[in-house]
Amino acid sequence: MAASPPLFYSCSPRIISRRNTNCVSHHNPTSSSSSSCSPSPYSSYSNSSCHLPGRFWNFITFSGIKVIWKHHSVKAQAMRTTQGDISSPRPMINVEDKPDHLLVLVHGIMGSPSDWTYCEAELKRRLGKKFLIYASSCNMYTKTFTGIDGAGKRLADEVMEVVKKEDGLKKISFLAHSLGGLIARYAIAVLYTPNVPSDYPHDTATNSKTSSSSNNGLIAGLEAINFITLATPHLGVRGKKQLPFLLGVPFLEKIAPPIAPIFTGQTGSQLFLTDGEASKPPLLLRMASDCDEGKFLSALGAFKYRVLYANVSYDHMVGWRTSSIRREEELVKPTDGSLDGYEHIVNLEYCPPVLSESPNFPSKAAEAKEAAQNDPSTQNTVEYHEIMEDEMIRGLQRLGWTKVDVSFHSVFWPFFAHYNIQVKNELFHNAGAGVVAHVADTIKQQDSSPYIGVSL
Repeated sequence: MAASPPLFYSCSPRIISRRNTNCVSHHNPTSSSSSSCSPSPYSSYSNSSCHLPGRFWNFITFSGIKVIWKHHSVKAQAMRTTQGDISSPRPMINVEDKPDHLLVLVHGIMGSPSDWTYCEAELKRRLGKKFLIYASSCNMYTKTFTGIDGAGKRLADEVMEVVKKEDGLKKISFLAHSLGGLIARYAIAVLYTPNVPSDYPHDTATNSKTSSSSNNGLIAGLEAINFITLATPHLGVRGKKQLPFLLGVPFLEKIAPPIAPIFTGQTGSQLFLTDGEASKPPLLLRMASDCDEGKFLSALGAFKYRVLYANVSYDHMVGWRTSSIRREEELVKPTDGSLDGYEHIVNLEYCPPVLSESPNFPSKAAEAKEAAQNDPSTQNTVEYHEIMEDEMIRGLQRLGWTKVDVSFHSVFWPFFAHYNIQVKNELFHNAGAGVVAHVADTIKQQDSSPYIGVSL
């Protein structure tokens, strides 16, 4: 088997410099660094046998050569143990190349890790070796029908397993598509631990693998950097054009909520905000604040950056309003042009946090929910949704969000917008390549940016 090339060929200058310094200190303080770190650790021994008396040459050749080279081998092994052998044919783990940032990819409804094939490859190419990119597999296909809460708990368990197995992780980010964004929001609340003073001993459940953290807590014991969603229904799918394939037809929007659970189980009830008893707020409203069930808003606030990518049009699954967490009057038609270098990115804005009271579930909302559950009509359905939407927005806007609007109106077949934004299939959905490139560059830029904390 051919030996692998010396490791220093691919090292950064900083690594080479440090190794040169080590070599000088261990071998010859007066020699130059270039000669000290020669490609072979055996170079200083290569001519030693030439100075032996001639009458012993045959004896050494036929009887003692193995002993001598065994002695040299022991010395070389000692060099590898104490300072590292940069010319060893065996692969070595370069600490500088070891990933310290976990990026979790979460697929949408009826999805699987294969949905990220193109995106994962592009992220690896653009982000480099410092990122460990992991596509979640715990909620594949019909498991997404078992409820956002159940799927979120499974995702949290899966992430913790990855963190336990991988040494050296310090940071964590999430990139989620569609329903995966809601599942990820639930999961981070399970994984969230408040920030504690540095001299406070961590218990086994909150043991941090990093000495640095954000000002607002840790996620899975790691510093939380990016929380990014692609076409996620943060406000649910109930209401006018929130589920676009219903075409905004009042009759279809009225009958959809009671039918949805038949096909999509508990998840359908949660997306249409009809889950649970009438007197209890729906899950998505609870997830817009901190409550007994979880510190949902605090967990989101632990991330340095929160980014929403939303399709302006042609998304048959998720409406523009719900994926960008905006009210109807806040939607502004974007320009026709794209952001330079990122095709189909048509608008980008940062929405700072808005100070407000926590969302609540007033008695009139409970009455409207009961009516929407038991006797759905266009009037009570609209009334209930308007109350819920405003409360959810009020809760989520207590954090700052970067909102990125995407438009595929100019492509030959724009009706794949919901999957284009992720490039679910490179053959059919490659129009979203510019969006994926923007996501990757955003993550790379924000990974090294200084943190500006936001307190709730």
